Amino acid sequence: MSHNQQDDQRSHEVPSTGIASGVQLNHTVVCAKDRQVSAEFIALVLGLEISAPFGPFLPIDLGNGVTLDYYQLSDQPIQPQHYAFLVPDDQFDTMIARLEALRVTYYADPAHTDPGHVNRLFGGRGAYFADPDGHNMEILTRPYIRS
Repeated sequence: MSHNQQDDQRSHEVPSTGIASGVQLNHTVVCAKDRQVSAEFIALVLGLEISAPFGPFLPIDLGNGVTLDYYQLSDQPIQPQHYAFLVPDDQFDTMIARLEALRVTYYADPAHTDPGHVNRLFGGRGAYFADPDGHNMEILTRPYIRS
């Protein structure tokens, strides 16, 4: 094997590392048929504000350094995704009341089989609901315990 072949082979090796430190989610794109309608919906439910447009994106700052960047795909089908929001316990009931005022059904489970109920997993409360584009949204007051 030539020296260049060895160098080329080494450049394709992925170094083994431990847990990455300092890595944080910065933003994620949420596709929508109408970015304004969908961004307004989740901002209202969560009690947040929509920021000024950034290029083709309509961002919502979640307050932890992460933004939801709503992007309009009006001429393509939307592939539903799941978005989970860790919310303060003292704001959970207000969020449920907002869903009820909007006449949006919430569920205790991700499959949406237990309407009008919340779950009590891991010592907290949680609920799932669909946004205008069919994304499966979740609010929870305690993070899931991972073993």
